[in-house]
Amino acid sequence: MNQNNMAETKENKLVNRIAASGLKTIKLETFIPQAELTEIDLKEFLFKGLLLREKEFRQSMKEFDWSGTKGKVLCVHCSTDAIIAKWAYMLITMHAYPFASEIYFGTKEEYRAAALVSALKAVDWSAYQDQRVILKGCSEGYQIPEDAYIAATQGLLPHARSIMYGEPCSTVPVYKKPREAK
Repeated sequence: MNQNNMAETKENKLVNRIAASGLKTIKLETFIPQAELTEIDLKEFLFKGLLLREKEFRQSMKEFDWSGTKGKVLCVHCSTDAIIAKWAYMLITMHAYPFASEIYFGTKEEYRAAALVSALKAVDWSAYQDQRVILKGCSEGYQIPEDAYIAATQGLLPHARSIMYGEPCSTVPVYKKPREAK
């Protein structure tokens, strides 16, 4: 028997002390927007992957099948160290706008991180008023970025009685609201 999680009562019943503790566990990955993503790497439209030639670039944007971005978040980035003129992003936006639900500058991972932080900043954290809260440390299938923990902690600070990081069986204390003087 794991002594951290279970304890025997006088009646020899097993009691899950973690469940009975009143701790509220928040899984930050549940706040990740579930939009379908697609991306365009601009190196595919550059001469030798490095040089933007205006005439050829404009032509390739006209010929590109934008229907594959329909209803999706389009993430636009360049995986090479090419210098891309700002008007090129405007041109991409003009072509993708009728199809994509949103157009974002960056990779899919960068989009997910930014969308997660944005979603966390929009949460009404007052539901955790005077609660003991754990921000879960391990996620399933997605690495939670550091700025998501910052956003969640900022939201919780005015409300939570305590904030911890980790798993219920092994937490790292981060914040504990000071007791008010009597």
